[in-house]
Amino acid sequence: MADRERIYGRRPVAEAERGRRAPHRVWRAPDTPAEELERLAGSPDHQGVVAEVDPYPYADPNGLLEPDDALVVVLDQIQDPHSLGAIARAAEVAGAAGLVIPERRAASVTPAAAKASAGAVEHLAIARVRNVADWLGRAKGRDAWVYGAAANADRSYTEVDWGGRAVLVLGSEGSGLRPRVAGACDELISIPIAGRVDSLNASVAAAVIMFEARRQRVAGPGG
Repeated sequence: MADRERIYGRRPVAEAERGRRAPHRVWRAPDTPAEELERLAGSPDHQGVVAEVDPYPYADPNGLLEPDDALVVVLDQIQDPHSLGAIARAAEVAGAAGLVIPERRAASVTPAAAKASAGAVEHLAIARVRNVADWLGRAKGRDAWVYGAAANADRSYTEVDWGGRAVLVLGSEGSGLRPRVAGACDELISIPIAGRVDSLNASVAAAVIMFEARRQRVAGPGG
């Protein structure tokens, strides 16, 4: 069918097989020549396996905050599918309730993003919204506390309370959060750094903050 897509890589295909979109067809080496696998995948990074699957099933953005302890990650115009995939992998492993991305001018869940996520996109709820700042306003209306990551923020990510409903917002590595998105946050936070390089990439920053949130939630109040 024309609307199906092909994903590639051992982990992405394996996770699709046990996830929400079981493959309709799978090509594997050595039964299929490497040149044919590369043609089917559109990439040399196929690791010997390509699968035909349905289009990615985006989640309902209004449902991500249903749990009273939901942690949702929001990406503001991150355009690199590899960054999206790496953040999705960290979010799924950290137990986040889901990921929110813009419909326009941002990376979507492509086969490259699925590969970078090691198949995590097949299990993580990912929603698309027309306007990030508007969604953050609705999240605050659901009693979620919204933290925006900003390199120049005075407050450390370890100093805030990650209990209850919480939203972590990350901007693009080039320009950070857009002003309206930053203004929609309750508070801006940063990761203190000690080296000469003045920032972390978005996926590493996301992982650092999400696992602090998980640490607090596992340890309980005062932990």
